[in-house]
Amino acid sequence: MTEKEYILDRVDDQINWYEKKAKINKRMFVWKEILVIIFAALIPFLAGIQSKEFNINYIIAIFGLLITIITGISSMLKLEKKWIEYRTTVETVKHEKFLYLTNAEPYNIKDFAFSVFVERIESLISKENSSWNKYIHKKNGSKQNKLSP
Repeated sequence: MTEKEYILDRVDDQINWYEKKAKINKRMFVWKEILVIIFAALIPFLAGIQSKEFNINYIIAIFGLLITIITGISSMLKLEKKWIEYRTTVETVKHEKFLYLTNAEPYNIKDFAFSVFVERIESLISKENSSWNKYIHKKNGSKQNKLSP
């Protein structure tokens, strides 16, 4: 694989993937926060309204339920954590790419620059993948322990 192919097929592809995932997780996290704030603010407001035609308590209960569900799902999906991890990874990969393209330290030794670049990029990607794997196995392991007698 040539340097150009590696940068295009691996580095740029990973940059695009991590940027996309970071944006999705950020957007979902921000919307979750907005909805929780709105629902939480409406609960005391609605509690102060008296209506003979409709029982406001049902709406209040639904908003409380929605807050619990949205917060639980967000906690399970780790939106904020993934957003930050993906953003950190993409910025670090971009940083390494720019150092490499400008022949800056540690890529200023021509004979070894490309191999050092590949090793560092693969290490960054592997680190993020390992982090994700640990999270998944930890989560699955904790479920198995709870189910064990």
